[in-house]
Amino acid sequence: MSNTYKDLQNSHPCFGGHKNNAGRIHLPVSPGCNIACRFCDRAINDVEERPGVTSKVLKPAECEEILRKTLEICPDIKVAGIAGPGDTLASDNALETFKIVKEKFPQLIKCMSTNGLLLSERAKDVIEVGIYSLTVTVNAVDPEIENKLNAYIIYHGEKIEGVEGAKILIRNQLSGIRKIAEAGITVKVNTVLVPGINDEHIEEIAKTVKEAGAKIYNIIPLIPQHELKDVPAPTCPQIDEARRKAEKYIDVFRHCQHCRADAVGVPGKSEFGDQIYQRRLGIKETFSHG
Repeated sequence: MSNTYKDLQNSHPCFGGHKNNAGRIHLPVSPGCNIACRFCDRAINDVEERPGVTSKVLKPAECEEILRKTLEICPDIKVAGIAGPGDTLASDNALETFKIVKEKFPQLIKCMSTNGLLLSERAKDVIEVGIYSLTVTVNAVDPEIENKLNAYIIYHGEKIEGVEGAKILIRNQLSGIRKIAEAGITVKVNTVLVPGINDEHIEEIAKTVKEAGAKIYNIIPLIPQHELKDVPAPTCPQIDEARRKAEKYIDVFRHCQHCRADAVGVPGKSEFGDQIYQRRLGIKETFSHG
């Protein structure tokens, strides 16, 4: 299967393939994270529709059965992705799962998201497992700004706070993007738009990640929560302005659905997560239909 950027635009919902009814399943196998974003609130529940949320965390060995069941229910699934609820490179779970996908479901596009802290040193593993597209969340390329968005990193067992941790994160993100892009894998960069912190920095991020090899850029509006719960979400004009600035340097994706870490189906058209992961409904049952 070809994995050029143009091919992904026709077959991957996060690159434009939603227009062709291309579906995706997110396999929530990555339990923990190694950075502390000030806006991130990972959770186990059935009702919130946002990244970092799942109804359960799977083990890699459980994914073969899940995928078989999914493809029976929704043959439109073209992509097997892993986007959390923690970071995909903070444990071996994601890469182990992709080995299973590569062997048992070779027709599926393998897609992964990461914060990029360990991307540079694990780039070879990502390439060898056959990832078709990689998303890296880069919220700043200036350590002073990154420090306002991320409290610390856990790097090789050491907690590193402040600007020092931010420098390591940014260095590893850009180095990792270069290695992945040089291997011919399409790289998408996500940036969480946080008014008053990185909204005037978007142009610099877009320019820098494009130079590193990223093909497409996705600006995600802040969901006010955790330490940044009092920061207002960006308005539609603010989002449009950020996209306009980024488009000077890189293609911009405009159809992100803020998917859960256990999303299943065609974004905006169908959702089978309740059936596949046997989520409870977010309402009280008042009687049984037998």
